[in-house]
Amino acid sequence: MLAKRLAFGTDGWRAVMADEFTVENVRIVAQAIALYTIEKGMAEQGIIVGHDTRFLGRRFAEEVVRVLAANGIRADLVNEATPTPVVAFGVKHFGTSGAVMITASHNPPEYNGLKYIPDYAGPATPEITDRLEELIGNVQEQGGVHAIDLEQAAAAQLMQYIFLRPHYEAHIRRLIHFERLRKANLHVVVDAMHGAGIGYVSSILSEAGVKTTTLRDYEDPLFGGSLPEPGEKHLMQLSKEVVMQQADLGLANDGDADRFGVIDEKGKYVPANQVLLLLAHHLIKNRGLKGRIVRTVATTHRLDRIAQRHGLEALETPVGFKYIGEEMRKGDVLLGGEESGGASIIGHIPEKDGILINLLLAEMVAWEGRPITEILEEAYREYGELHTTRIDIRHREKERWLNDFLSMTHRKAGSFPVVSIDRKDGVKLQLQGGHWLLIRPSGTEPLLRIYCEAATAQALEQLKEVVEDWFCE
Repeated sequence: MLAKRLAFGTDGWRAVMADEFTVENVRIVAQAIALYTIEKGMAEQGIIVGHDTRFLGRRFAEEVVRVLAANGIRADLVNEATPTPVVAFGVKHFGTSGAVMITASHNPPEYNGLKYIPDYAGPATPEITDRLEELIGNVQEQGGVHAIDLEQAAAAQLMQYIFLRPHYEAHIRRLIHFERLRKANLHVVVDAMHGAGIGYVSSILSEAGVKTTTLRDYEDPLFGGSLPEPGEKHLMQLSKEVVMQQADLGLANDGDADRFGVIDEKGKYVPANQVLLLLAHHLIKNRGLKGRIVRTVATTHRLDRIAQRHGLEALETPVGFKYIGEEMRKGDVLLGGEESGGASIIGHIPEKDGILINLLLAEMVAWEGRPITEILEEAYREYGELHTTRIDIRHREKERWLNDFLSMTHRKAGSFPVVSIDRKDGVKLQLQGGHWLLIRPSGTEPLLRIYCEAATAQALEQLKEVVEDWFCE
């Protein structure tokens, strides 16, 4: 049994393999999911089980299948390593009661994880994860894990292999304007980062007549000694390749392909906040689409400016794609995005999908017939520039510091008057001049994450100095 009660959040449970993430503990979580499915009266709809390219991913997925089948729930085991958004799409496409995804996303290679995707094909709500935690605790305390052999499951018609990729790709073809890509004569470098997205972006672009060069497009459970995280630090190889190949852009996905990474034609990393600006600009200007624009509290307010300019509603949510997903399920969300590299659009599942976003970026460059840098410059001219940064402060007593901060009366942040204070998620100071600061404690590390956005580069430097002053002794 686990020495401590298992924490199961929106992104499920992640832990180091052979320490906490073991076959025995995977069975415990799978049993709780089986009990939840039966409790909801959805056992007959079945559950999809997928995995990414991590070490022992297939084995852990099979253990989930064994437990589900023993509880009378049909398990649809995906035939190959598969991205999280593809598994989520499968839930919607086949109308299953949900899915279990074995993935630790962009975590280090020694980690693995288990994520539960409910029947609506988006992130689990806090109500669902709270109930799963209760059931996991009950199983830990009382036992009662049931499992049968895969052969028994197959014989009882409680297990089958399924193919998701063709169905997902057919859906993506309806969302992407292939004729624009075919006419553009683009060259794109695609970095799969050894993850489950291998072959997805590159094959669809190739099908559309785009010249593609691929990097890290084979399975490696050690991810080449790096992290499968598509941030600037881990995309240096992609950057160099774009420049060397004189390509139009570089595209990357994380370990389970729910996040995106973008390199412009000059080999420069394009932060997620800028990518979201480009996406909104493209969907409205070129596609002529409308709808609400939803972003998290830590994401750029450029999106609000775009919405205001075009008479659209802009909505801010707490951090976490689960909140964006909830709004998407209500309908009429043109774009939902977060600064950590997750986004989805109207007509798609309420889950972040790095594959789709990368393809939309390629479509945009093809449609515009000019590089990303020029499109960004146009967007800045139209909506104004905003400069952003994130500062991570290591602090062992992060909660106490934040509580002390909350108890203070804030009238100024440095020389900037405080216009309002928002406590939706952490503490967000809205400042005069359109600047803002957000302070949030990390949920997993002894860190305070501080997000800053300012109307000018000079103002951003001043905000960074304010943050330094807060923590100087």
